[in-house]
Amino acid sequence: MGDSNTEPTSPRSPLAPFPPYRIQERSRAPEIYGFVAYTSTSVLFILYVLWALLPDSWILAIGIDWYPNREWANLLPAYSAIMVILTYFTYWALALYLTPSFESLSTITDARAHVAEAPVSSTSEKFSNPYLAAALPDAIPHMYDLPIGLVNRILYDVGSPTVRSGSTRQRSTRSASSSAATK
Repeated sequence: MGDSNTEPTSPRSPLAPFPPYRIQERSRAPEIYGFVAYTSTSVLFILYVLWALLPDSWILAIGIDWYPNREWANLLPAYSAIMVILTYFTYWALALYLTPSFESLSTITDARAHVAEAPVSSTSEKFSNPYLAAALPDAIPHMYDLPIGLVNRILYDVGSPTVRSGSTRQRSTRSASSSAATK
């Protein structure tokens, strides 16, 4: 296996190694990139606000002879807000476009479905069906996609107690409302 000091924490060696592993030196590049991004965006925002709010005479006194028209101070934030709204709309429209219709078989299953294999013979074992084997009290079932027919049979079978009690309640409320209507 290896030395117990070099083996990571696992079910075989649940104790953390002592002394702890030395942390390898990390690059400081993310810190530098973050600092540069923060300072540059802050400086650009301050320049934008000064360009939008200072009078022309002050900007010319600084020595800046050419700068964009002041209407862009309003147009840039407006265009940015519209682009954000259009981005949300575009993603919503793409999701709606790529959603299959209700009649499509891809709403029920697809190529990556993990369906249990059917039993080889009906007399091989008591619980040869993997769906029935998962019902054993001590079983840890495998993960399978349930076929839609099985789900419908469990949820909506006429002999099912949940469906019977629900249909009884519906009949009793209908009979009560119809008797109240006849009075």
